Amino acid sequence: MTLSVAIQMDPIHAIDIGGDSTFALALEAQNRGHTLFYYEPKNLSYRDGRVFARGHYLSVRHEKGNHYSFKPEAVVELSDMDVVLLRQDPPYDMAYLTTTYVLQRIHPRTLVVNDPVHVRDAPEKLFPILWPDLIPPTLVTNDRAAIRAFRAEHGDVIVKPLYGNGGAGVFRIRAGDENLGSLLETFEKLSREPLIVQKYLPEVRKGDKRIILVDGVPAGAINRVPAEGEARSNMHVGGRPEATELTAREQEICAAIGPELKARGLIFVGIDVIGDYLTEINVTSPTGIWEIRRFGGPDIAALVWDAIEARRKAA
Repeated sequence: MTLSVAIQMDPIHAIDIGGDSTFALALEAQNRGHTLFYYEPKNLSYRDGRVFARGHYLSVRHEKGNHYSFKPEAVVELSDMDVVLLRQDPPYDMAYLTTTYVLQRIHPRTLVVNDPVHVRDAPEKLFPILWPDLIPPTLVTNDRAAIRAFRAEHGDVIVKPLYGNGGAGVFRIRAGDENLGSLLETFEKLSREPLIVQKYLPEVRKGDKRIILVDGVPAGAINRVPAEGEARSNMHVGGRPEATELTAREQEICAAIGPELKARGLIFVGIDVIGDYLTEINVTSPTGIWEIRRFGGPDIAALVWDAIEARRKAA
């Protein structure tokens, strides 16, 4: 099976080819003989019932500083493509959401991965509240009194913007910390969006586990251990990756959410688990392919393309 594949992603010249999961997916697609077309979200257009993208047919190679080549610029009608990979990074803002509305016009005749409707309906920090028994004590609000009451009940809490990403704006507020009021004032000045407040999980010192699910099935995992003195485990702020296996509780979490992910057309998903609790479900642009492979795990990119090809055959 040879597919025509469009990739909606951030500027390709700036990616880290040793860590970028979109690049891993592109390499695997090319190795399978699929044709690649690259465009940035700003070059996606809707006109009179048709969806277009301005970009370049693309070839990729795993050579640092020489990882891609473009053919001359072209405008393609995306309904002529077999697959579109929706892979730009957050922020999960109105620009991002608009691309999902546009791509919804061509899906599923052109298979958009992940399904744009359900990407839009699944903000990574909000989606987990569908499974209240799997998540830590959680509050979503802008109500200062409610936040203070939650902190009084749980003592040590994590406060973060509901639609933030990459660990930005994440604060640990301990019992008795006098900075909570000032922090809430700062958030209010920056955005009208609600905050998410969760009970602090001390198990994070042992790691924040990223588990990849492909078409609803757990496929691999990596543990991310925060640096000393850091509450966040994101690798770009010093988190250390290490090999890991799934615990019985993590398998239970995957079994609980997996069927819903599959039903929603969320083929490539990364979930975050701390201790016994699900904290995030990443459906926008999950990462972790290279890290899992480096520690001897499966080839996630191959598994994703197996799932995509199976869906195209069944269409």
